[in-house]
Amino acid sequence: MAKWTVFPYLGDYAFSVTSLKKSWQQLHASDREPCPHDPQVLHAWTLFHSGEFEKAAQEGLRLGGDGITVANKATSIYANYLEPEESVRLALYWQVAERAEAQAALQPDNVNAWFWQAYALGRYSQGINIAKALAQGLGSRVREALEKTIRIQPAHADAHLALGAFHAEVIDKVGSLIGCMTYGAKKETGMKLYQDALQLNPGSAYAMTEYANALVMMEGERRAPEANEWYQRAAACQPLDATERLDVELAKAELLQRH
Repeated sequence: MAKWTVFPYLGDYAFSVTSLKKSWQQLHASDREPCPHDPQVLHAWTLFHSGEFEKAAQEGLRLGGDGITVANKATSIYANYLEPEESVRLALYWQVAERAEAQAALQPDNVNAWFWQAYALGRYSQGINIAKALAQGLGSRVREALEKTIRIQPAHADAHLALGAFHAEVIDKVGSLIGCMTYGAKKETGMKLYQDALQLNPGSAYAMTEYANALVMMEGERRAPEANEWYQRAAACQPLDATERLDVELAKAELLQRH
């Protein structure tokens, strides 16, 4: 596969093992990933947080075991924000979904094995068309994996966001009635999941942007002014690592597009 696109702000977030350990809890407030004891896995995480996504993925895959989570997160974040080719993006998501599914089978209590499986399948579904993905049964796989994630770790903010997005996307594509009757998607449930995520991780630019998107998707343009306020808050966040920088830049781009 072609070489990955380089993170455009490389060098701005140079983590060492020591600095990463100090910031771990704050950096992983959204996914509750436990700080690894293995120094090699920890090093792979320094590559991830510094924006060396390709190296982080390669190192995580080389290490195996707990390194798979680093590889899956690095691949997913890269695919979502930096990969320009849709076909490559979809292939990367599918690889993550397969790896995470195998990881969850071996480690059923590994919260982020379930989460990255759901995240990757969710993004893959968006890429191929939500209605088509629902017809293939991917929607139920996403929902079940996210519900499992939240059962294992109720404070997993990103899982709340992703499950909220499931409700929002289904309702947006098939309507409230069919969405509820066929897939159990409800606007009220989706909105509460987004709000729970914001309470669990209130400083997250990602959570703010996702909530802003959902306001317009589920409530229509009448909520656009409120969505705009959330984009502004997200754009004003001070990023702690490479992924947060991408979230902030995305919020800024959204604001420019809306003006």
